[in-house]
Amino acid sequence: MKISIVQTDIFWEEKVTNLEKLEKELHTLAGNTDLVILPEMFNTGFSNNVMKLGEEPGAYTYKWMKNQAGTGDFGICGSFIVGEGGRFFNRWHFIGPKGNSYVYDKRHLFSPGNENKVFTAGTSRVVFSFRGVRICPNVCYDLRFPVWSRNRNDYDLLINSASWPESRRDVWIALLKARAIENQCYVAGANRIGTDGNNISHSGESVIFSPRGEIISLGRSNEEYVISGEISISDLNSFRGKFPVMNDSDDFTINI
Repeated sequence: MKISIVQTDIFWEEKVTNLEKLEKELHTLAGNTDLVILPEMFNTGFSNNVMKLGEEPGAYTYKWMKNQAGTGDFGICGSFIVGEGGRFFNRWHFIGPKGNSYVYDKRHLFSPGNENKVFTAGTSRVVFSFRGVRICPNVCYDLRFPVWSRNRNDYDLLINSASWPESRRDVWIALLKARAIENQCYVAGANRIGTDGNNISHSGESVIFSPRGEIISLGRSNEEYVISGEISISDLNSFRGKFPVMNDSDDFTINI
C-alpha cells in the first residue's frame, strides 16, 4: 500500500478556503496513491468554536471527502468537528473510493487547551480494513496514551492525525516511533504547519515509521509538503513471525 500524508498550513476557521487548497494537492495524487492522510481539523484548524464550525454527520466536509476519494481512487482520512445529538465530537473520518466509511471520535481530549469543555470524548476503539491493511486511527493527544492503541494483533497500521505544536516536536517523533516499535506496526503521523488562531506554531514533520522504528518518509520542518511511502503487509508478517513479541504481551481490559 502506498500512503501519502498532506502536510499543510491551515487557514483559521476558513472551511471553503482550506478545502479548495487541499483539492489542488489531492488532484496531483489521483491514481497515484492508496491512502491520503490529513491532519486534525484539516478544514478549520484546531478550534473550540463548535457552534460556528460544527457540522451534522454526512454534511459539507464529509461530502467533500467522499467526492475526493471517488475522483482520486484512494481512501482519504482526517478529523473535523461534528455535532450530533446536542454534543460535539472531534471526529476522524475515513472514506474509501467506493463510498465505504468509518468514523472514530477522539478519545483523549486535550484538557490544557479546554477541548474537554466543549467536546465529548469517544468511547470506542476502531479498527477497519482497507485494501488488505488493518487500520487503527488515533487523533493527536491520543498518542500520549499507549494503552488505548495497544495492538492486540488486530491491526497493521496506526494513523495519527494531529495538530501537534512545534514546542513539543521531539515528543511527537519519540511517541510515534515508540508506538511503532511496541506495537510491531507501521505508524503514520500527519501534522500541520503554520501558526493557528491561538498563536500556536506547528512545524509539521509528518512521518511514516516502520515496525522496527525506522523512518520510511519524513516531511521537512515548517514546509507544506506531501510525503509518501510504501508499506508491505508481507514484510510486516514476516517480521512478526521472526520476532513474535506479541506472544508475550499482557492481557488487559479498558474501563470506559
